[in-house]
Amino acid sequence: MDLKLLRQKDFSLLIVGKLVSLLGSNMLQFALSLYVLAMTGSAAIFASMLSISMLPRLLFSPVAGVFGDWFDRKTTIVLLDFVNALVIAAFAVVFIFKGSLTIALIYMLVIILEITEIFFGSAMSAVLPSLVKKEELMAANSLNSLVMNIGNTLAPIIAAFLYSYWGMKLILSVCAVSFALSAVSEIWINIPKSHKQPEKISFKAFRTDLFEGVKIIKRNKLISTMIGLGTLINFSVAPLFTIGLIYIIKEVLLVEDIWFGAYQVVLSVSMIVAPLLCGRIIKKVKVGILTYGSFVIVAALMLLMSIFTLKYIMFDLGTNMVSFMGLLVLSFCVGLVVTVTNIALNTLFSQVVPLEAMGRTSTVYNLAVTVFIPLGQMIFGLLLDAIAPSLVVVLCAVVLIAVISVYKKALIGYDLTEQTEPAAQGELQHEI
Repeated sequence: MDLKLLRQKDFSLLIVGKLVSLLGSNMLQFALSLYVLAMTGSAAIFASMLSISMLPRLLFSPVAGVFGDWFDRKTTIVLLDFVNALVIAAFAVVFIFKGSLTIALIYMLVIILEITEIFFGSAMSAVLPSLVKKEELMAANSLNSLVMNIGNTLAPIIAAFLYSYWGMKLILSVCAVSFALSAVSEIWINIPKSHKQPEKISFKAFRTDLFEGVKIIKRNKLISTMIGLGTLINFSVAPLFTIGLIYIIKEVLLVEDIWFGAYQVVLSVSMIVAPLLCGRIIKKVKVGILTYGSFVIVAALMLLMSIFTLKYIMFDLGTNMVSFMGLLVLSFCVGLVVTVTNIALNTLFSQVVPLEAMGRTSTVYNLAVTVFIPLGQMIFGLLLDAIAPSLVVVLCAVVLIAVISVYKKALIGYDLTEQTEPAAQGELQHEI
């Protein structure tokens, strides 16, 4: 992995700021989950707290996309991090004086933070691509992935420790401070101005730019391909790893909690070491080919997984550890490949989308690839109840193979165009 980018002040400050705010956000989410379960004991209320965040995403993503392209991105991300700090600090004060938070207040906090996150993500989408050169994007995304996955791994560990000994009061206070520190670090970043604000802000201007963002997606075949690919994969395949394997390990294999914890740690470690182990591959292979090849490998690994979910392997060998260890090793490999794929897709997206339209396209992209995940998870759960786990895993692999076959030409074609027609990328940007 190329660590030279860390010598650049602006890039380093950006990564540090994102890490600090990520730690705060994930710690708060983890602690709120524990708090709600401890307070109510209701799985339905717990699930509703997780799903309620989808509503503001559906309502505000288009608005956030336009505003992210209109206003100065540095001002926006600094302001929103300070807003998060103040909001969480206010809830901390309420908790200190009342000794608890009601479910209504928790819902309010989750919704407010989700709204600010949508606007923050829209503004932030163009920041990293604007700080590094185009040829450095892959390395930058690799470093960003490494640091963010470290944060995702550390956040629940830190939150569990703090929550166990000092409770929700300290969690809220620490998270407020983390967002404030993130905002302070972002003040010192020199972010090139790529926003494009209309001469007069009005509903007509908003509508025009909103539909312009939709036109960008329609005109750019590669962006449409990425949205279609991401949506179908998250709907049909992602539930295997968010629900299926957890269900198989806990409810079918009935492994002890310590082994289930080991499984979760292995998944986290795979995402952290992926940029380190695969850095040269990520740097040398064209992003379209890398994306296509990664999905082919994931499909092959899923077919191997189906073997370890066969009834004979799981139960008739006298131990459940054969299946568990097989799933553990294959899940580690999938984690490596998926992380590499995400790095490639983020780089691809940053290369083909103009910076001045990054907010609109990124919010639409994120909304499209995530909105159907709950439906996919529900269907996956019904399938696990109706048919053998091995058949469900094979079905996911077949769906993935079908999806990547449909989008193969578009992914590979991007690399061929880039290699054989140097001016094509510039023409594409101009057309957009």
